[in-house]
Amino acid sequence: MKIEVLVSTMNQRDMSIVEKMNIFGDAIIINQSNFNDYIEINDNKKHVKMYSFNERGIGLSRNTALMRAMADICILADDDVVYHKDYINIILNAFEQNPNADLIIFNVRSLNTDRSGPVEIKKCTSVNYFNFMRYGAVNIAFKRESIIKANIFFSLLFGGGAKYSSGEDTLFLFECLRKGLKVFTNPAVIGTVSQESSTWFKGYNKKYFFDKGIFFATLSKKMSRLLILQFAIRRYKMFKHEMGLIKAIKYMNDGRNNYFM
Repeated sequence: MKIEVLVSTMNQRDMSIVEKMNIFGDAIIINQSNFNDYIEINDNKKHVKMYSFNERGIGLSRNTALMRAMADICILADDDVVYHKDYINIILNAFEQNPNADLIIFNVRSLNTDRSGPVEIKKCTSVNYFNFMRYGAVNIAFKRESIIKANIFFSLLFGGGAKYSSGEDTLFLFECLRKGLKVFTNPAVIGTVSQESSTWFKGYNKKYFFDKGIFFATLSKKMSRLLILQFAIRRYKMFKHEMGLIKAIKYMNDGRNNYFM
């Protein structure tokens, strides 16, 4: 099996990102900028293609990479990920040991203690409707053919550069489960993520909670009120200095009531 890293980034001018991220194998880099261009590295060790497009949106970026991917296994990446030198073997071995897996979620440790990074994975287990919301895009590796056959893509409405803020990766996992794909966790660490900045997070303000309400309604209109309530209670310590609990719930319900589907 072959592996490709699918990188979403912005405003790159050269291929220095490949060394910065410790990419040792094949990769597709989608560089959203103010120009259109294509460059590549093709040697005995790796084939890296960088597409530059004058467009915006993380969901669009990931879809653009997915449509151009050729490898058996794809890894989703942001440009602040740095991979361990043996990430390729770790991922290949995990899929070889679990041939039924369509997606495997790995540990990518956050270096930013001020932000809630990816949840630490402690054992191999199946991912289901009760725990899929714990994981982000940079944790995910998947069989490309499984995703293509199931006709699964990223939402263009959620995430950095889109109308509504984060959630495109959670919706992606939800769609994988809904269409019967088998998703598992693996405690192996494949890299780190710095999480120094965000293109969408501007604080726990009205828009943040309004967008969360729309996001929860998109997941499940029937369960959205419960999802809003549990999110407000569980995350209250994180936003209590910027937003009161009652107001946060109100703004999320306002978003839920503006659900468009």
